[in-house]
Amino acid sequence: MPDVVRSAVFRASDFVWGPWTTPIGPVPGPLMILLILAGLYLTIRTGVVQVRRFPEAARTIVPEQAAGAAGALSPFQAFMTALAASIGTGNIAGVATAIVSGGPGALFWIWAYGFIAMAIKFAEAVLGMSFRVARAGGSSSGPMYYLRDGLRAPKLAAVFAGVAGLAALFTTPFTQPNSMAVVLKSQFNVPTWAAGVAIAVLTWLVIIGGVGSIGRAAEKLSPLKVGLYFAGGLFVILSHASEIPGVIALVFREAFSFRAAMGSSAGLGIVMAMRYGLARGIYANEAGYGTAAVAYGTAKSASPTQQGLNAVIEVFVVSFVTSSISALTILVSGVWQSGLTSTAVVAQAFNTAIPVAGGWVVAFCAFLFGYTTLIGWAYYGEQFFEYLFGKRVTVPYRWIYCLLIPIGAVASVETVWAWGDLMNGLQVFPNLVGLIGLSGVVAAAARAPVTKSGR
Repeated sequence: MPDVVRSAVFRASDFVWGPWTTPIGPVPGPLMILLILAGLYLTIRTGVVQVRRFPEAARTIVPEQAAGAAGALSPFQAFMTALAASIGTGNIAGVATAIVSGGPGALFWIWAYGFIAMAIKFAEAVLGMSFRVARAGGSSSGPMYYLRDGLRAPKLAAVFAGVAGLAALFTTPFTQPNSMAVVLKSQFNVPTWAAGVAIAVLTWLVIIGGVGSIGRAAEKLSPLKVGLYFAGGLFVILSHASEIPGVIALVFREAFSFRAAMGSSAGLGIVMAMRYGLARGIYANEAGYGTAAVAYGTAKSASPTQQGLNAVIEVFVVSFVTSSISALTILVSGVWQSGLTSTAVVAQAFNTAIPVAGGWVVAFCAFLFGYTTLIGWAYYGEQFFEYLFGKRVTVPYRWIYCLLIPIGAVASVETVWAWGDLMNGLQVFPNLVGLIGLSGVVAAAARAPVTKSGR
């Protein structure tokens, strides 16, 4: 990528996310502020649904399928598809980058956003179900439908579909293969171009079969990747148990420090921790993107509330389990200051407790994380472009999506993530308009009961 283009990508990403330099000092960018305010508003509007109904959400994590309900996937498959798409290499590489670039305090902001993100994603899932459009063989859903039919803003719906479609097509095939290729190179010396080609072929084999094929793959792979990564990460953390109290104290201290742990100038510490914590936090759990509306809207269910509760559990797993595992392993092991970044630094952390094999675990998990995210986001992008151009765009889109994967695998790590931040950030703006404008529908669903039949 030419230097002038790379520089423009970084400037645009920093403009959206911040920090902005002002006469009173550095301040967060507009997207950070909007996401925090929207999350707080929806948390209050729903009566803190992420706390009040969390036990119920945990008990009904595998809901029954409603007979005769529209949709292409079972409710559990829809949940696993959403989980597959959101638990990607952003939970490994993205979180690691946040800690390396923003310091340990970034983890606090990942947690902070995760809490309010549960309310945001509850809203997206509820509205995705409430305003989905039935069609032969399933349904179509996403923010474009609740912006068009709920908010009565067809132009804004088209803007969202266009931006989100471009984000899916030109972000995920770059960020996910890039992180997968980095760890395969560091652990097995696999050339990045070869990794990219292999990943592209494997992705094509699943997405060419459509949403049914994607749902079946996600249903099998999502529990495997979460369980394996949790077990391996917990072993690493417990191997450095004596470091845990000091690391937790460091996370909270640096979250509000005016001088970042990596030596940023005075005043930038807290802003940089927020910038990277929130940016990687949203990239990890995807709350605010609107993608939850696409995934949960495919469920054969008649209960928007049930799908919303599933979304709450999804964010909890992403923000408080997998992201915490990534951050704490590199912090307790001390490798966050090693000069490594992305998946390579997490692999090094695992190797401190499980020599050689630890890196292999990370490599395998990074592959599964990235792969399932690739297939999940392929469907998201397909839905966005279908809204604008109809079914005729489906097959060309799938081919272009897969052909871009090898390019992402060999690209610069820093540039790839800056581009991902920019594109995904832009799709948040129109989606938040819909969430706030239709918050009354969300609030009603937050109070509604869920019966065993899902109705």
